[in-house]
Amino acid sequence: MVWRYKNRWFRRWLVVIVFWLVPVMIVAVREIQDEMAYNRADLQRALTSWTFTDAERSAGAPLHCRGTPQAARAQGCPADVLAENAARHADALSEYAVRRATLMTYLWHAFVGYWVVPAAGLLAIGVVLGGVKRALRRPAAAAKPLPER
Repeated sequence: MVWRYKNRWFRRWLVVIVFWLVPVMIVAVREIQDEMAYNRADLQRALTSWTFTDAERSAGAPLHCRGTPQAARAQGCPADVLAENAARHADALSEYAVRRATLMTYLWHAFVGYWVVPAAGLLAIGVVLGGVKRALRRPAAAAKPLPER
């Protein structure tokens, strides 16, 4: 009958940690959705904005250079305007990649801080309490009397 209750604290720890994972994951998913929606909108705004010189404006380049660089190329945007704005668009794409990597790093640290560390802390507390309980349950060994000489 002893085996029935063996490691009961460990099973309870597993249940608590699995249930604690649910709110942590909900917060993480919502954070990813919100932040990536903002980052995608910012990227789209950067890719669809164009800068023109006065000569390009007077030549009618703004009529042909709208949307993303691929769409502008399809609409007949002059190659010199595409080349002038290519560096800005490449910077926007690289900034988007940096933001994604930063978000994933931030979320990994948050996951470790809000789930892994509490789980390890609770496990350590459980191990200590289990050890104390076991030590208190067993009687101290009786000291053998020393033989007299």
